[in-house]
Amino acid sequence: MTGRSKNGVPIRLTEERWSHIMDEHRELEGLELAVLETVSDPERVLAGGAGELLAVRTHEPGKWLVVAYREIEDDDGFVITAFLTRRFRSLDRRTQLWP
Repeated sequence: MTGRSKNGVPIRLTEERWSHIMDEHRELEGLELAVLETVSDPERVLAGGAGELLAVRTHEPGKWLVVAYREIEDDDGFVITAFLTRRFRSLDRRTQLWP
């Protein structure tokens, strides 16, 4: 499955990555499309700690879906992981890249 980042870069969510996400975050079962929608239409994009980008979108009141992804070039990128969090303060400490 593929979505597009705010920078227009195609971002892949491979079966291998989805399997890895499911191993760690079973609460995301059935949310593959929500993961890609978060990359394509985030509320915010934050800087990660190791060069990755973090797309953030409200999942439900008080809970956010965070998708870590990497843009390799102008025409390729991939999802690293995704998770739900209630820790908005920890997200607020990161550098906001968009909007």
